[in-house]
Amino acid sequence: MQYLSVAEMAKKWDVSERSVRNYCAHGRVPGAFLTGKTWNIPENAEKPERTNKKKEKPTTLLDVLQDEKANKYAGGIYHKTQIDLTYNSNHMEGSRLTHDQTRYIFETNTIGIEKEVLNVDDVIETANHFRCIDMIIDHAKLALTEKFIKELHLILKNGTSDSRKDWFAVGDYKKLPNEVGGMETALPEEVADRMKKLLSEYNNKKEKTFDDILDFHVKFERIHPFQDGNGRVGRLIMFKECLKYNIVPFIIEDNLKMFYYRGLKEWDNEKGYLTDTCLTAQDRYKAYLDYFRIAY
Repeated sequence: MQYLSVAEMAKKWDVSERSVRNYCAHGRVPGAFLTGKTWNIPENAEKPERTNKKKEKPTTLLDVLQDEKANKYAGGIYHKTQIDLTYNSNHMEGSRLTHDQTRYIFETNTIGIEKEVLNVDDVIETANHFRCIDMIIDHAKLALTEKFIKELHLILKNGTSDSRKDWFAVGDYKKLPNEVGGMETALPEEVADRMKKLLSEYNNKKEKTFDDILDFHVKFERIHPFQDGNGRVGRLIMFKECLKYNIVPFIIEDNLKMFYYRGLKEWDNEKGYLTDTCLTAQDRYKAYLDYFRIAY
């Protein structure tokens, strides 16, 4: 291996000698070492890219969401997604907070409501849901696992009145049988095995389609692995998986709620009910993307 001096490498890279010394001092030139106060630099070492080099413009929705989240950008698609997804998903499960109250909590981290009684759990679960959305944005590219799904549930239900009940397992599978929409779900002792089987079947598919994501959602909701919060966790998972596979995600709004429930119930007989409902919701999200000039 031949080694060059700082002066020789500066000439080769067309940078100042000071820049070369800084690259070496910060460990950004593999194989460079000091002899006394003199740097020895491998002659085939590549010039490090400048850390302040202008970043490429985000290209996918996930890129944009991650960029706006990191830069605390207000008024963009990240901001709108946080408020609309949180409001609608919680409202579907009985939260009495309005859209404006949800927005106020997200934007100010305070509750400025006069002459009105608010349910503490509604407020806590709203703040927690914001954190869940951050989690699915941060980890969108990771494989779906039991650990990840349980973590979503833990974040969503942490600090609520449910978390203080001995029989309620926050961040873990249910201890007591439950039903949804009058339909039986998996018994507590069946949940772990059925979740492992569901995730194995899903993750064995290399590329996931829109229908694959909906099919997973239906099966997840029929297992109903948690004592409460299954719908919200399930819809967060769908949003995450859409981001992962660069599929336009969607938010089930209040006027689509009954069509969504019908779609879940009738999936085995007629997949079109749920598919059409979610495609309608997807079209609405596409309108947001058009407004913010985000390609899809």
